[in-house]
Amino acid sequence: MSAGPQVSVVVVSYNTREMTLECLRTLSDDMKEMPWELWVVDNASTDGSAEAVREAFPEAHVIANEHNVGFGAANNQAIRQARGNYLLLLNSDAFVQPGAVRQLVDYLDSHPDVAVVGPRLMNADGTLQQSCYRFPSPMRAVFEHLLLTAAFPNHPLVGDYRSWPHDEVREVDFAIGACLLVRAEALQEVGLFDERFFMYAEETDLCYRLRRVGWKVVFVPESQVTHLGGVSGSFQSDRTFCEFRRAQDLYIRKHHGLPGLLVFRCATAFGALVRILCYSVLRVSRGAGGRKAGRDALTWWRILLWTVGFRGPGLREVA
Repeated sequence: MSAGPQVSVVVVSYNTREMTLECLRTLSDDMKEMPWELWVVDNASTDGSAEAVREAFPEAHVIANEHNVGFGAANNQAIRQARGNYLLLLNSDAFVQPGAVRQLVDYLDSHPDVAVVGPRLMNADGTLQQSCYRFPSPMRAVFEHLLLTAAFPNHPLVGDYRSWPHDEVREVDFAIGACLLVRAEALQEVGLFDERFFMYAEETDLCYRLRRVGWKVVFVPESQVTHLGGVSGSFQSDRTFCEFRRAQDLYIRKHHGLPGLLVFRCATAFGALVRILCYSVLRVSRGAGGRKAGRDALTWWRILLWTVGFRGPGLREVA
C-alpha cells in the first residue's frame, strides 16, 4: 500500500486562467522530488479556468464551484478532502522559486511546535514584498493613528514589521496567505478558515487562533516566492476596498468585541481626519505636482466614510 502525499497543494482560482496555469507549471517543476497531490478550486470563473486546468494537469483534483463561495470557503473545500501531512495554500498569482517548497517542508519537519511557515515574497521586479504583520487590534489602531508606530517602528509594544528587511528566520504574528505551508494536525485542533471572511483576514484569523493555543507562526526567508498580488479583485477595486474594510471589522469584532470595534473605528476616523488635512495641504501647496497627495486624501476620505457608516457593496455581492 503506497504512502499518502507529504504535501497537499491547494490553489483557488477566479478568472486568472493563464496565470493559474503558469503558477501550476512552476509548482510542478519544484515538486518533482516530493510526494504530493494537487487541488484546484475554481470559484465560478468565466474564462474557462477549470477546463484548462483539467486539460493541462489531469492529475489535479479540480473542484468547479457554480458560484464564488469566497477564498476561505474554497480552500476549506479542498482541505477537508486533502490527505497530506502539510497543506500548501498557494495563490494563483504566486510563483514558487526553485527549492521554495522544500525549504518550508524541511522547517516544519524539524520544528514540531510550528503550525505555519511563510516564505519571503518578492514583487515581479524582484523587490521585497512585505508579508508579515502584527495582529490588528484596537490598541494597535490607536498606536498607528497617533503615529507612534511610524515614530518607533522597532519598539516591542507599538512597533511593527515594516522596517524589518525580512532577511532572517523569525516568529511573527501572521504572514499573508499568498503562500503558506500549514500543518494539518494544527488545523485539526483549531478548525479551518472561518467562512464568514469572504476575502481578506481569513489567514489573520487562523494564525490568531493557532497562536492562542500555543502553536507558532514562522517566517522563513530562504524560501522565496514571486507574488503579483491582488489580480483577481483588481478589476473591481471599489468592491475590493469594501471587502477589505468589512473583513477588518469582522476580525476586530470577533476577537475584541463591540467595545473593541468602537475603539478601532474611532482611532481610524481620527487618523483619517489627520491624514486628510495633511494631504489636502500638500495638494494645495504643490499645485499640479500634488496629484499623489490628492489621491491619498481621497483614499482616506473613503476610509473615513466607511468608519462612520457609509458602506458600499463588497465582492460577495457580485459573487
